Amino acid sequence: MASASPRRFRFGRTAREARPGETVLAALSRDGWPSVVRSVRYHRPRGPFCGVGDCTGCLVRLNGVPNQRACRREVQDGDVVRTENSWPSPRHDLFGALDLLLPRGLDTVHGLRRPEALRRIYQRVVRRLAGFGEPPELVGRSSPPAATSRTAEVLIVGAGRSGRAVAEALVRAGRRPLVVDRSAATLGGGADLLDHATVTLLAPTAGPSGTFTAVGFDARGAGVVVRAPAVVVATGSYDAALLFEGCDRPGVVTADLALGPAELPLGPSVIVGDGRRAEAVVARLADEVVGVVAFGEIGPELVAAAAERGIALYPRSRVVRALGRGHLRGVEIARRDGGGRYRLACSSIVLAHRRLPNAQLLFQAGAARRWSELPGAYYPELDGDGRTGVVGLYAVGSAAGPAGPAAPTPAGVAAAIAAGPQPSTPAEPAAPVRVGLRPYYAELLREPRRGKWVLCPCEDILLEEVERASRRGYRGLEVIKRYTGVGTGLCQGRYCLPEAILVLANLERREPTEVGYITQRPPVVPTPLGALASVADELERSPAP
Repeated sequence: MASASPRRFRFGRTAREARPGETVLAALSRDGWPSVVRSVRYHRPRGPFCGVGDCTGCLVRLNGVPNQRACRREVQDGDVVRTENSWPSPRHDLFGALDLLLPRGLDTVHGLRRPEALRRIYQRVVRRLAGFGEPPELVGRSSPPAATSRTAEVLIVGAGRSGRAVAEALVRAGRRPLVVDRSAATLGGGADLLDHATVTLLAPTAGPSGTFTAVGFDARGAGVVVRAPAVVVATGSYDAALLFEGCDRPGVVTADLALGPAELPLGPSVIVGDGRRAEAVVARLADEVVGVVAFGEIGPELVAAAAERGIALYPRSRVVRALGRGHLRGVEIARRDGGGRYRLACSSIVLAHRRLPNAQLLFQAGAARRWSELPGAYYPELDGDGRTGVVGLYAVGSAAGPAGPAAPTPAGVAAAIAAGPQPSTPAEPAAPVRVGLRPYYAELLREPRRGKWVLCPCEDILLEEVERASRRGYRGLEVIKRYTGVGTGLCQGRYCLPEAILVLANLERREPTEVGYITQRPPVVPTPLGALASVADELERSPAP
């Protein structure tokens, strides 16, 4: 069939082929571990980390447009893919000498104030290191497609299991929801679908008539405006990062990537985790798993799966450092009870220790948040039917919080929407958990330092910079963010902020709730300026009733 013919594209100077529907990352991975980007400040080697389009480990220049995530872009005939932010190539980048010449990091705030002439040169170098690539090539490009405007009875963001379940329940109740998802999706009859699109809620969230206005863009880069009196956020969850020396090295990945469709050549792997997520990774990678590391005890199901395959188990242990530079060569772990240290040879470390909610859209829209010691993250504050403190805004699924008897169900959320706007009465919080990740991070902070501990991989912010800011009297996550830049990268703090909160809770000897959070501003994902420009006329109109 013609539709099954391979897609031909160019990667640098080399002609490549991809299967129909294959992403750029998957196509590049068939020749081995892909290396397409370096970090922004120290030009450290980087590799794919999340596989779901949230990190900056697979950014490429696609057809002249910078910072395209290779894990989410399907190859089309004639595509031209190039690497950025390195010379002559990501594997052999001469600017990587900065990583060796600056073992304690680059002070971009106070560095080199005098003499004046050198200060200007220094600032030019710092600015040059602050970006991922060159501006887009505009030659031959037309204006962005015209924006589209939609109205809906209910807007559902996320077409996963929970989002689809809410849509089906609303259809049975006689409603016609619109479901938006950034990937390809399918729905049952009675609901509208806008896939390959992303939206964010404008502030103030609701207009005078109680209508939400969502703005985003679709696969063509065209602007999208959606208005609805009710919004359900069903954006799911993701696998968290973990802080240790060399945690940004190529080969350190999350379970999202290991369980994803790209099937990267992970090779011999060490799994970090003790529950069902780690079990799933062990089942997928099978004989390639050489060890499982857990902060505490390891569950019986995982113990049985490991015993069946002869996998070594390291309970009550912590990851100290990744070994290797251009790519992972091994990992050093330590027993938390002081019982010893071990080095395991491996080519990947798969982080499957905890999942965090994709709740950024809820927080940007004004929903209150509540800290959970396990897994160490903020969750939206909800009542039993998924209502937030913002009237008309709901959450469901893993974006709403840990599963349990008090968690909102899709049927309950649909019934609450049918009952009409009502104020939320937050459910009583569960009994506080006193044993979370804070003791684990307290142990890590006492570890001897040999190399860089990168707390924020997007911006190359080091743990040492945050510690230095804390010693100078800067307190609280928002202040530390403004001083160091932690959490200001393209992932919008998804991976670094939970770790930064745990670090600051130990440094400041305060509760995570006292450390606080940042002011999260829209958009949820980087949005093309052309798409925003194309919706200007639509936004000037009054909200639909």
